[in-house]
Amino acid sequence: MTPVTSPSLEAARNLLREFPVVDGHNDLPWALREQVGYDLDARDIAHHQNEHLHTDLPRLREGGVGAQFWSVYVRSDLPDPVPATLEQIDCVRQLTERYPADLRRTLTAADMEAARAEGRIASLMGAEGGHSIANSLGTLRGLYDLGVRYMTLTHNDNVAWADSATDRPAAGGLTAFGREVVREMNRLGMLVDLSHVAATTMRDALDTTDAPVIFSHSSARAVCDHPRNIPDDVLERLPANGGVAMVTFVPKFVLRAAVDWTAAADENMRTHGFHHLDTTPQAMKVHRAFEERNPRPVATVGTVADHLDHMREAAGVDHLGIGGDYDGTAFTPDGLNDVSGYPNLIAELLDRGWSKSDLAKLTWQNAVRVLGAAEDVARGLKARRGPSNATLEELDR
Repeated sequence: MTPVTSPSLEAARNLLREFPVVDGHNDLPWALREQVGYDLDARDIAHHQNEHLHTDLPRLREGGVGAQFWSVYVRSDLPDPVPATLEQIDCVRQLTERYPADLRRTLTAADMEAARAEGRIASLMGAEGGHSIANSLGTLRGLYDLGVRYMTLTHNDNVAWADSATDRPAAGGLTAFGREVVREMNRLGMLVDLSHVAATTMRDALDTTDAPVIFSHSSARAVCDHPRNIPDDVLERLPANGGVAMVTFVPKFVLRAAVDWTAAADENMRTHGFHHLDTTPQAMKVHRAFEERNPRPVATVGTVADHLDHMREAAGVDHLGIGGDYDGTAFTPDGLNDVSGYPNLIAELLDRGWSKSDLAKLTWQNAVRVLGAAEDVARGLKARRGPSNATLEELDR
């Protein structure tokens, strides 16, 4: 890791002691599944796991993390994604029960503030992809009851009712059932996450929702033209919606030179029989060998800060957050190598003239506010209507 020598680094650490990072997306549960089959003794995150993971408790503390949305992601090509999603939820529950001095199971904005007051890391969950509900609003409600507080409407592939950013258009955005999913999420108080979805889906969701949305891990398309990023016209709608766009650190989403390189690296992984998101030691050995033959374009802290500067212009500082995607990406920017790196980003922004009050919004306040706002909307909606039992077949004939 290249040392960061910013004169603002100590000021950044001091700020994070008061307003720690709420990170919108971390794939530790999936990494634990893939690497050790959820054997938490084999990956005891009470100790440094530098060789295997981006995330452990010492580095979360070093990075000034005060709340983490743990992704309960499962691959969209699994034949039965619901049990696998339940296993991911169970993994997060095991982590919070195993490390109660450090992690606090968290369901509400008030819980987040209580965790901060206790000096513990608020642990929330987000389901990454609408395939996890298997086209069932009853399953959606079940995930909410188990503690899931956001759902990304798609992952890399379309679902029957919503288009993904990285699949061929099929629904044209959201179908009628997709809009009903959004409305039911509003009624529950589950945040609608628009990372991974097509721009048409983003716009349809904003047209449909009664509550603020989030982008749990996306950056600015105007800075790096990748379909996983957010177009300016969508960023410009966030003030009226009240939502939050959480910048991601994934190099292929923030650095144009990394886009083509990553496509070649992913193809190399498939050639060797690995999924392109695989971060097991065997898969990483293949990645590293490819990198030795083909030097990797390296993103930096400044690359990510460029996105935040642009997103601030387009959406305003009240609508920004952070979603690193640690343990869900093979490569990370220089200076943001793992979860200990957040102070480097805050120091960079201080050096660019961001005020402490701006940074408090970025790191903590905006994310807490948006969850609280979703809870407020849900209380009003529940007073007016009950659960929806609509089906895909009924609405999308």
